[in-house]
Formats: sequence, C-alpha cells, structure tokens
Amino acid sequence: MKLTALGISPEPERAYRALVVGGPADAPMLANALDTDSDHAQKLLDELTQTGLASPESGRYRAAPPEIALRALLVRRRDELGHAEAALAELAELFRSQGDAGSIRDLIEVVTGAEGVRQRFLQIQSAATKDLRAFVKPQPILISAQENPAEGEALARGVTYRVVLERALLEQPGMLGNVADTLAAGEQVRATNLLPLRMMIADGQIGLVPLAESGEPGAVVVHPSGLLDALIGLFELVWQQAAEVFEANDDGAPPGLDERIVALLLQGFPDKAIAKQLEVSPRTVQRRIKLMMDTANAHTRVQLGYWLARHSVAPTSETRD
Repeated sequence: MKLTALGISPEPERAYRALVVGGPADAPMLANALDTDSDHAQKLLDELTQTGLASPESGRYRAAPPEIALRALLVRRRDELGHAEAALAELAELFRSQGDAGSIRDLIEVVTGAEGVRQRFLQIQSAATKDLRAFVKPQPILISAQENPAEGEALARGVTYRVVLERALLEQPGMLGNVADTLAAGEQVRATNLLPLRMMIADGQIGLVPLAESGEPGAVVVHPSGLLDALIGLFELVWQQAAEVFEANDDGAPPGLDERIVALLLQGFPDKAIAKQLEVSPRTVQRRIKLMMDTANAHTRVQLGYWLARHSVAPTSETRD
C-alpha cells in the first residue's frame, strides 16, 4: 500500500512500517533497520510524531495503531477533497458568469497552441470517471497513442473506452497488434471507412474536437449543450454502423494470424495489403484464406465473408500461428 495519497512521503512511510513490524525503536535502532544514519532516523521519528503516526515512550518511539492514525488522515483528506470540490464548483460558476449572459463561452472553449491542446486532451481523460468515446483518424495531429499515459490510467480505474478507427489506420504496420493490446486492456474498438472528424467525449459531459489539420494547432472544448448532444448522437450512429476489428475470444487469448486475416478481410483489404500489414507473404495469406474457405464449405470469398459475418471465430481447426 502506498500512503502518498494521505500526504505521507515514501521515507516516513518506510519508517512507520519499520515501527509497525519491528516494534518500538529509538533513532539508532531505526537507522539500522532503514540503513541510514541516526540523525536522519531521528528526523523521521520527529516527523512521524508530528503527524500522529508515532509517539515517544520510555526513550523509544511506538507506532500509532494504523486503523486509528491512518483513518484519521484519510478522513481529513476526504474533507479536504470535499472542500476542493466545492471550490471547483464555485470557480466553474464564476468562470461561466463572466461576460454577457448566455455567452457562447457557456457552450464552447477555444484552445489554441500545441501545448494547450495536449493539456486539455490529457486532462479530459484524467477527469473521466465512467466512459470515453473517440473518433481516431490517421496521422495524429499532436499526440500518439504511445504518448498518451492518461488512457492506460483511465482504463485501470474502470473507465470504459469505445473507439472508432478510420479504416486507413488498419493499413499501418503494427496497427493490428496495437488494437489487440487495447482490446486486452478492456477497450472496445471498431472501424469504418471514413470519419467526419476527430473527437473525444468524456462521461457525456465534455467533448474535445480538433479545429484544423494544418496551421496553428487548436481545438474546441464543448460543454453540455445541444452541440455536445449532437456530437454524442453522431458517435452513436457511427458506432452502430462500424464493424468490430476483432471478435473477442472467449478464452481471452490474443488474436492469432487467422483472426487478424479475418479482421482485415472483413474490412475489405486485398491480399497484398493484408500480407503487408501482418508482415507475411501474400502466399501465406492466400493459403490461410483457402483453408478457411474449405472449412466453411465456401466456394467464393463472398460466401466466406457471409460465413464470417455470422460467426465469431475464424473457421479453421489448425493451431494458431
């Protein structure tokens, strides 16, 4: 357990743990346990005493019971967070009240500059608590998936991601592997031929839409309004019409070669494009598709596509490559 969220830094936490495990100790004893000098150990003991995590007793220091001392810090931190949330609401109301009544600033916020857009992009994901919806087009303007730590953090705390990719993205080398990784992390990913815009919507309460493909970077942050409702409606319409990139495996295993071929086949890619994406020869792709057709008893690729559309796994009994 890390206690930094309660305002306890790593060194005092180590000292407190040493007292909890080893019992009462003076500065030299704690110094020995922490592999440090006595002066530094005494400073740590003084800090623990000030925060109520330890108390002096007959020349030594005894750890305060965690269920009492740490719970007190937890309650205090919750109170502080409650006050901060109230202050946030007050400041938000003051921000909205600036300017004319009914100002457009009640609906949108224009952000300019690369750093400002990156900051909003990460902040919106970091503030999400329920779900996040996104349209992703090729060639990210400001930040790539590899440079987006907020995504993994949001997934880890239970935020649901639904992402629609533009079909051309699947042609990029390694993209199917990236999609498989995001699926394993809990995202839902679909693809469509063409997306009208890039956008991200968090919790149905705030949206981010980049303004331009070239020139000075900028974006519009959209607050609850009819405009945000329209963006949500657009996402849901495209999501319903988009195709799954991969069907989920019941056993949780990552998609093998056949599943990846099927994913690209159903997206309409020719053999050469599939081979390039998967870094195999066109002959390998043709052979695997022929095996699928034989297993599905399909005489044409149209028949195979119909079979695949009705089943969730590639029609082959061979071991995955």
